[in-house]
Amino acid sequence: MKRIIHLSDLHFGRDRPELMAPLLERINGLDVDLVAISGDLTQRARNWQFQQARTFIDAIDAPTLVVPGNHDTPLYNFFERVIWPFYRYRKWINRDLQPVVHNAQASVIGVNSVNPLGIQRGWFSPRDIRRVRRGFLDAADGALRIVVVHHPLEHLPGEQKKLMRGARTAIKALGDAGADIVLSGHLHSWRAETFARIEDHRGVIQIHAGTGLSNRVRGEPNDFNLLHLGPDRVTVERFAAVESTRSFDHHLKVSFSREADGWTQIEEMTEQE
Repeated sequence: MKRIIHLSDLHFGRDRPELMAPLLERINGLDVDLVAISGDLTQRARNWQFQQARTFIDAIDAPTLVVPGNHDTPLYNFFERVIWPFYRYRKWINRDLQPVVHNAQASVIGVNSVNPLGIQRGWFSPRDIRRVRRGFLDAADGALRIVVVHHPLEHLPGEQKKLMRGARTAIKALGDAGADIVLSGHLHSWRAETFARIEDHRGVIQIHAGTGLSNRVRGEPNDFNLLHLGPDRVTVERFAAVESTRSFDHHLKVSFSREADGWTQIEEMTEQE
C-alpha cells in the first residue's frame, strides 16, 4: 500500500453532479492501492442519497475504506437517530462502521467519531483510543500507522465549529500509540501539517480533505488528496477541481520526513495548472 487516495464529504443530495465523472476518472487513473473516504457521504442520510453514494463507491476501481460522518445519520427523524442512527449507512455502505486494512506498507484503522445525539459535534472516545492501540499491534514492522476519522482532532484558530469531544486527549494518545497520519474531513477545507499540540515527543501528520463533490465549498475548490507513502517520507498531493475545465488537477504538494522525534514538514510546493 504505497499510494492512498483520501476523499471526504461527498454530500450526495447536495452534490455537484457535473463533477462526479471527472472525479471518478481522476481517481481511477491514479492506480492507487486504497481509497479512504472520511465520512459525510450524504447530505441528509436519505436512502436515495446513500444509493447514489453506493453507486459512486462501486465505480472506484481500487479497494475502499469508508467511515461515516455526522450527515450520515438522520437529522429530522429523532426516533431513528436515537435508536437506529446507522441503519441506512449499514444497509447501503458497510455494516462495519470502523473498518481496518493491514498490509506490509500501512496499517489503516477507521474510527467512527459520529455522536448521533450531538448532531454535528463528534466524539473520539476512550474506547476508540483503546481500539486503535490494539489495531496497531497487528501492524507489520515498518508499516505506517494511519487513522481515518470524520471529525478533525485539531482546528485552526477562528474555526466556528466545535472541536470534537476527546480530541486533545486523542492526539496525545495516538502519538503514544505510534500513529503516523490522521486523515479527516468535516470542515470542507484543506490542510496538511503536523499537529501543534503533540507534547513531549514525536510529530503526527494531520491531513484534512475538503469536499469532493459538495456545492458547500466555503471558499475552497472541491478536492481530494493523494498520499505517497514511504518508510521515512510521506508526500501529499492535493488535486482540486478547476472551474474552467471541471477537471481535478494537481494543485499542491507537501512532503514530510521522519526524524528522531517524529514527522517534520520538509517541502511545500504550489503548482497551479
